[in-house]
Amino acid sequence: MSTNEPLPLADSITYDRAAAWALLTEWTQSESLRKHALGVEACVVAYGEAEADRLQVFGSEREKLLTLYATTALLHDFDYERHPSLEEHPFVGVRELARLGWPVATQTAILGHASYSGVPRERHLEKVLFACDELSGFLTACALVKPSKAIADVEIAGVRKKLKDKAFARGVNRQDVIQGAEELGVDLDTHLAFCLAAMQRRSSDLGL
Repeated sequence: MSTNEPLPLADSITYDRAAAWALLTEWTQSESLRKHALGVEACVVAYGEAEADRLQVFGSEREKLLTLYATTALLHDFDYERHPSLEEHPFVGVRELARLGWPVATQTAILGHASYSGVPRERHLEKVLFACDELSGFLTACALVKPSKAIADVEIAGVRKKLKDKAFARGVNRQDVIQGAEELGVDLDTHLAFCLAAMQRRSSDLGL
């Protein structure tokens, strides 16, 4: 859809996981970036399930909450391949989401996951997305250096050791991983284990 076309009617769009995946794959050709989105989704949805349990949300409301968490995770970097600069990502993507009518909660969380955006992380989804983004990539890197390349073989002790090794997965911002756990109010080891377990449950989807 070009920017010159009229906005679709709100009731003509279904803001569900299938729509998020379609938008992601339209904008992102890189298999590794798609897998990253799936990894973040696994972690974020697991936190969404825990939050729904805590709030005692069931039925359609629970489904709505988990859809919000899943779609936000899938779309958090959907513009990165086309617009990787700090000046453009995630701002271009969020403008497109606003144009298409995606929920404000999704837009805010995606802006918040980039600390340089200046958008504070106040709600649970916003904190979770930030906490899971860098960590998901790091856990993937930990799996890929295993002889089996299987995330099932990754252990927390090894993850902790590699976090201290600045030469390993240099692109991962360690401070974001640590800060993410702090903002969620959870122990770092607990956060690492939680996300690792979430990704292990989705290993087939992640190709790990």
